[in-house]
Amino acid sequence: MSRRWFLIIPLLILCLLLGACSRIGLVYRNLDVIIPWTLNDYLDMSSEQSSGFKQRLRQHLSWHCNTQLPRYLDWLDHLHLMVQNNQVSDAALQASIDQAKQAITEIAQQITPSTVELLQSLDDQQVTSMKNAFTKDQQKQRERYLTAPLAQQIELRSQRMGKRLNAWLGPLSPSQQQRVQQWAASLGEQNRQWITHRSQWQTQFSKALEQRQNNDFPQRIEQLLVSREASESADYRQAYAHAEHATRSLLVDLMATSSASQRQHLLKKIGRVRNDLAALKCPPEPAPD
Repeated sequence: MSRRWFLIIPLLILCLLLGACSRIGLVYRNLDVIIPWTLNDYLDMSSEQSSGFKQRLRQHLSWHCNTQLPRYLDWLDHLHLMVQNNQVSDAALQASIDQAKQAITEIAQQITPSTVELLQSLDDQQVTSMKNAFTKDQQKQRERYLTAPLAQQIELRSQRMGKRLNAWLGPLSPSQQQRVQQWAASLGEQNRQWITHRSQWQTQFSKALEQRQNNDFPQRIEQLLVSREASESADYRQAYAHAEHATRSLLVDLMATSSASQRQHLLKKIGRVRNDLAALKCPPEPAPD
């Protein structure tokens, strides 16, 4: 729920950077199972809460499938054309990022009322359990991303990105590998900045939960989910903007130096993602109880 810098990039670049989406359709069709399972990492819901949550979730997924997926297909068509014509530019990627920001805002606005309703139903023990889960999450992230010296963090960042790029472009040339290393180094202390922000967001969320019966609680949750920038420090916003620019620059440079075989590899990947999404059958919105 916090704004990690690369999560704003649209569907395909999201897959590229996260190393996910081997079968988007399979994942999407099972979101109603995956989301509650993930949520249970932070919250143990009662049977009544779980039943109500799943009903609202099905409604949200139906809305998303029917209203948002067509936009993803249009975006993939546009990306396919850009790659085919070798016209991947910083301006084009920025436009895609702006579209993704708007889509994420609309999704957050859609789910906020249901989120508020669920959170207001929590008892004190559930709130305490969620706080404890946040604490464990923060410790896990620090151990995973901050234990190693900075030079090793940068090297691991480069390796992760190289692996993801290999999956979408095929083997990188030596010069492309060097460019990925430059990108990783340019982000510097990004791990620490992201984890600090994540912890701060979770702290604000926990404080809001302590006052979940107050009249201003819906507005506080809306700010944390929809207007996330308002909860960010100036340093984090600056780091976020730098990382976003660095990643756009990396992708533009890699495409500019890509071979015909790499572009063909990427086009096939885009085509498979589009076919997977286009084959989805959106369920009708469930009738309210």
